[in-house]
Amino acid sequence: MKKISLNLLKNIVLNYKISFKYIFSIFIILNIFRIGVINICLLFAVFLGGAIMDTNCKEYNEYNECMDYLDFSNISIFLAYNVNVDAIKYYKDGKEIQNLIEKYGEYRIIEKYNEYPRKICNPIDYIARLIHAMINGKPAEVPLLDDENLNKWFDDLKYDEERMGGQVGIIANLLSILRTKKVIAYSPILSKKQAEMFVDNDNLVYPSIIDGNLMLKKPIESYKENDPLKINRIFEYKEGIEFKLGDKRIITPIANRFIVASRPDKLRLEIKEDLKEKLPEIGEQIDCAIFSGYQGIKEKYSDGKTHEYYFTKAEEDLDLLRQKNKNIKIHLEFASIQNINLRKNIINRILPKMDCLGMDETEVANLISTMGYEELGEKIIKYSKMEDAIEASKIIMETYPNLELLQVHTLYYIMVICKKDNPLTIEQFKRILELATILAATKAKLGEISKVSDLLNGLTVPHNKYGELFKSIVENMQKEESYKDYKIVAMPSRLVDIPKSTVGLGDTISSGAFVGYVSLLKEME
Repeated sequence: MKKISLNLLKNIVLNYKISFKYIFSIFIILNIFRIGVINICLLFAVFLGGAIMDTNCKEYNEYNECMDYLDFSNISIFLAYNVNVDAIKYYKDGKEIQNLIEKYGEYRIIEKYNEYPRKICNPIDYIARLIHAMINGKPAEVPLLDDENLNKWFDDLKYDEERMGGQVGIIANLLSILRTKKVIAYSPILSKKQAEMFVDNDNLVYPSIIDGNLMLKKPIESYKENDPLKINRIFEYKEGIEFKLGDKRIITPIANRFIVASRPDKLRLEIKEDLKEKLPEIGEQIDCAIFSGYQGIKEKYSDGKTHEYYFTKAEEDLDLLRQKNKNIKIHLEFASIQNINLRKNIINRILPKMDCLGMDETEVANLISTMGYEELGEKIIKYSKMEDAIEASKIIMETYPNLELLQVHTLYYIMVICKKDNPLTIEQFKRILELATILAATKAKLGEISKVSDLLNGLTVPHNKYGELFKSIVENMQKEESYKDYKIVAMPSRLVDIPKSTVGLGDTISSGAFVGYVSLLKEME
């Protein structure tokens, strides 16, 4: 049905040069809802009768090339661990920042800025790290001290909206909307408000244990009345926001976000023991998994448990999931991890059990610095050069031979590196990355992806102007002797001039690319 519908649509486009808007609608109906032949004919009659003639079919050709890789209906996936509510505040100009500087004092803020606090323990820590993020234009996430008064201070700020947050929450909703066969999303806590933020689709389920049996039900049917609610505060800012700090005039170089991440003591990053026993059973039902949220582990808890305990539990989870299905592909979505000791634990204990890894530019720098390549990490942060990110990626691949695919997403490009013997071709990787750019552009433009047809918005966003530069960099590096055993593929991003939101873009890119990758591997079996 898929090949027939695509060929039929292609002929219609070439012969009648119909507006892409109508072709898109027909494609969605044909391939997503699987409508019968008679209804298809009626739909063609309706759309052909009202079609607007258009001689430029470039958009359809691009769409046709990448949409073959949007069929995730052959993939079942397990996601763990982090889900939260994102309370989002948009800084649209520098007035509020300037008011905070004046209220809390320039000298104290500059002092904290230079100290670079790795945890938000008071409002001045927050202001200093927010300004640091704004000056650098880099995404950042810093944990919040679990303190009642400090939480109240943040609660008193005026937020513009609340929506699903956390890597698992964002990815689960996206993959469900993209018609993935089954999405099993797990979080150690699931309050009613959190459950209501999951999309209400039959393919998105939450694992529970009832009378000793594994049950997969919708999140809204699985919440626990007494579970706490984890809220992250997201501070989005636009490009060109101006304010003064001391004798410096600061202008934000680009739109981005700063996250103040809550770490409630009741939230323990683990799979509860009764469900843990069923992980091998879950593993038999899935093709792949994405693990994230390790940045939420604390060094010490009120009951005396430490990070050592929870990292041991996390290692067990991965082993149990694979116990009866050795073919599962597992992806680690990295994150901004301020605590270097925790970062080391993730790198040394979790990363060796993964097949794939996804990171943004800052996370690449942090990871490679923690591995002992501080100079290279500093270069990545300071200069944002693709060559440095590729070099760091190769070092990571060499250090962790278990990794078969590493993906880096930045503002201007998405890049993957893998071993030369990877069964996917360069062209297949390009199409996967093209899909990822469309997903990211759609989310940036709309704030959320709520239906498949939203992707038309991302498709109409042009690639940025650096495509030829990235192509030449990759081609030149591939000629070097040290890269002869690797495939490197890069795709320029589709840049939205004024993004509605930037939080979750990396998760959107990584999950789309990873599931596309696993889907193609499965088709080749």
